[in-house]
Amino acid sequence: MATDDWVQLSGWWPTKGTYPRDQFLGPEACKACHASKFNSQSQTPMAQALARPQDSPPLRSQEQLTFRSDPFLYQISRQAQASVYSVSEGTQSLSAPLDWAFGFGESGQTFVLNHEGKFYESRVSFFRALDGLDFTPGQAESRPSTVDAAVGRVMPPSEGPKCFGCHSTAATANGHFDTSRMILGVTCEACHGPGEKHVAAMKTKQTKPGMAAIFDPGKLNPTNQVDFCGACHRTYADVILAQIDGIRNVRFQPYRLEKSQCWIKSDNGVTCLACHNPHQARMKDDSAYDDVCTGCHRAGGARSAKTCPVAKTQCVSCHMPKYQMPGMHYEFTDHFIRIVKKGETYPD
Repeated sequence: MATDDWVQLSGWWPTKGTYPRDQFLGPEACKACHASKFNSQSQTPMAQALARPQDSPPLRSQEQLTFRSDPFLYQISRQAQASVYSVSEGTQSLSAPLDWAFGFGESGQTFVLNHEGKFYESRVSFFRALDGLDFTPGQAESRPSTVDAAVGRVMPPSEGPKCFGCHSTAATANGHFDTSRMILGVTCEACHGPGEKHVAAMKTKQTKPGMAAIFDPGKLNPTNQVDFCGACHRTYADVILAQIDGIRNVRFQPYRLEKSQCWIKSDNGVTCLACHNPHQARMKDDSAYDDVCTGCHRAGGARSAKTCPVAKTQCVSCHMPKYQMPGMHYEFTDHFIRIVKKGETYPD
């Protein structure tokens, strides 16, 4: 289903904003019983998907970042506990402190500032491959006529809750969007739901009601489990409804996965969790995923699928190629698992 439909149903779902803010205790409340998971999850890109500028590694590491696109000069300068974003053209200039850094920084970071009571997505972003600034994807197409317009893109009111909803925890509660009380990053309660009732019950050793008071996405059936991750990474239905075609959809892993024969022929058994542990950082060694592939693609056995005649290791390096999306300066792994034909164009 589409994510908008999922969040309308009763019960917990990522980005659902109807629960009271006071029911969210923050990840430290989980640490007492789940120290190992807390320690590893807190180091993941998800847990660090949103930061204050003073905590952003790219902004902390450089005194000043500069980018010019005539006639405008863009600068981000580190000043005390703030990062100041400025745009100038000749004698005209505008400066404002950045409020938020979106993204862990592995590929890059985009910045959001509150200017004259409105959220702006900065017109320039930081890209790791450049170790510098370039246009934020989608913003190079228009040419601003004034310094004010060159600051960036005004985010419509409906966009804020969705962006912060996938980069933080409890940004929307009681149906009210409020960045002042949100928990930075995708933490425990972003996926498991508010923990107040669970923690209270477990402290008094009421195990059964305590377990019933917290959500376990690992118990969802495979299709719903992939939709669960798709609440932020886009479900198949989300991509279809939004008509996101071509190379632009390479970032939406649930959509790409569900096009795969590995998904279809395994009775939907190859879910996101087959390869990724959300409590740990993503494994970057291609061979780390071989056991998942050979679990089905092996010689002999009831669930055997065809074995690869070319190689027995680093399966994903061939069957999940990487593509660079224009303007992103980063190669995304295509989760449409397949036999890649020589010279083929990106298969939508």
